[in-house]
Amino acid sequence: MELSKKTIYGIVVIVVAVILFWSFGDSADENGEDIRIEVKKGQFRVNVITTGELQAKNSEDITGPGGIRSAGIWNVNIIDLIPEGTIVKEGDYIATLDRSELTSKISELGSELKKLEAQYVQTKLDTALDMRGSRDELVNLNFALEESEIALEQSTYEPPATIRQAKINLDKAKRAYREAIINYEIKTALAKAKTGEVFVTLLQQQEKLSFMEELYEKFKIKAPKDGMLIYAREWDGSKKKVGSSISPWQPEVATLPDLSEMISNSYINEVDISKVKAGQKVEIGVDAFPNVKYEGKVISVANVGEQLQNSDAKVFEVKIEVDKPDTLMRPAMTTSNTIITKVLEDVLYVPLECIHSNDSLTYVFKESIFNTTKQEVIIGITNEDQAVIEKGLEEGDAVFLSTPSNADKLGINFLSE
Repeated sequence: MELSKKTIYGIVVIVVAVILFWSFGDSADENGEDIRIEVKKGQFRVNVITTGELQAKNSEDITGPGGIRSAGIWNVNIIDLIPEGTIVKEGDYIATLDRSELTSKISELGSELKKLEAQYVQTKLDTALDMRGSRDELVNLNFALEESEIALEQSTYEPPATIRQAKINLDKAKRAYREAIINYEIKTALAKAKTGEVFVTLLQQQEKLSFMEELYEKFKIKAPKDGMLIYAREWDGSKKKVGSSISPWQPEVATLPDLSEMISNSYINEVDISKVKAGQKVEIGVDAFPNVKYEGKVISVANVGEQLQNSDAKVFEVKIEVDKPDTLMRPAMTTSNTIITKVLEDVLYVPLECIHSNDSLTYVFKESIFNTTKQEVIIGITNEDQAVIEKGLEEGDAVFLSTPSNADKLGINFLSE
């Protein structure tokens, strides 16, 4: 049967295509390492991936007694502490602090208080004796005044000189009595002031001793409410334990986290921090449960970077809130966080391995039914795996994931202006 011209033409095209494909299109080496992929079109996401540590968004600190600074104590060691993760009720025992320094201070205060009590008694006795002498003097001066008045009355018929002398003696007696009254009042005031000063010091010492004795009881720390105990952290990030110390500036022993609201505390490298903003969505994985995924959002981004211990890189603290935490989550669990910083819809993209550059030229190895060429492209934003193609390719185009073995023989297809 004779073939039509159209059929013959179709067969020729197919044969030529197969020949070209085997000659040029399949540029895999003998080991078959060249891989082709299709240009895809769809949603493109720019992510920042980081690890984090779960923390309760809100928690109540369990601290040592707030009065240690007033007691002149600057550091106190923890000598006993219940295990981390213990579920406690309000009022349950948590820890005991070393009381040795406080006990020594209480002993010193007790000895000082006894001395002050003795001093107060002695001051009262001394002032009582002194005031008794002053009162006796007043009585005697009053008698002398009365005698002078009687002597003046009896001198009525005496010579003028005798009467004059009697008046002088009376004036002297009155003046001496008035001065004695004034002196008595001054001595009374001084005695009260002296006794009062010792008494105030005694009261202050008694109050201080009472304060210390109350503080002594507070060195046994109890839970302020129900919850799960989590150890507080030192300045270097390590957890407190038996032997750790607390101070007026860092009094935390442990915390009771509110597990109904959880955050992942992360640190982002300075290279990526400009991409991260509050409100961005986050996909969260908990390393302990790899098959469980959570959603969240960025709630804060630090304005100032810091350098973590044993690291030269500068990082910025980023807090991520978990939308719906569950009972699987526990503080200090490690998370893998994928922060979605940007989403583009209906764009062309290829793997980064497809992109090549030579001086100012960016290109891919594009395969067609007839040949393979270096196709100039313009790329847009990239993520950790892929790049957006703004110009130079179409959806479904085949590009090489690796450099073809005949790359040095291929021509360049430049973009038109």
